Amino acid sequence: MEWFPLNTHSQLLLSHQQISYSFYNNQSYTNQDIMASKTVESHRAGAEVCHGDAECRKKSVELLGELGLPRNLFPLVDIQEFGYNRTTGFMWLVQKKSTTYTFEKIKRKVSYATEVSAFVGPRSIKKLSGVKTRELLLWLTVSEMFFADPTTKELTFKTPTGISDSCEASVFDLE
Repeated sequence: MEWFPLNTHSQLLLSHQQISYSFYNNQSYTNQDIMASKTVESHRAGAEVCHGDAECRKKSVELLGELGLPRNLFPLVDIQEFGYNRTTGFMWLVQKKSTTYTFEKIKRKVSYATEVSAFVGPRSIKKLSGVKTRELLLWLTVSEMFFADPTTKELTFKTPTGISDSCEASVFDLE
């Protein structure tokens, strides 16, 4: 089984326990990117997939609304593909290039990778990949988003290390 295709022009670099592949076209892929892409491929069969920015944006906003989540959680730019596998609850968004968005109501910067994926359910997002938030001088990976209490409008964000923070869900309303 081939983990990731490497050619003679590839260079393997090790840095901070993370593998990075550099190619002539100046794109860099980490092992997390590769694993996310493999996860997308494993859930593609039976998924609803659409292409084009307008259609993908419409479908992602509809899905978030259907699940009781704020509809502007993923303010991506130039979305190329959106997919959702209803059987497994897996969704993904692919955009042309990574973007950083500032949610003005809370003055918080969030970075979105070229591929954002997660398992989604009613009022929750788990195993999220491709999303980081700026906290003081650090970029922290966001791995979960959920409403802890069904009666509240407070959305909780959790990192893989267990650090969590909550804010009012209205911060993510479409403007």
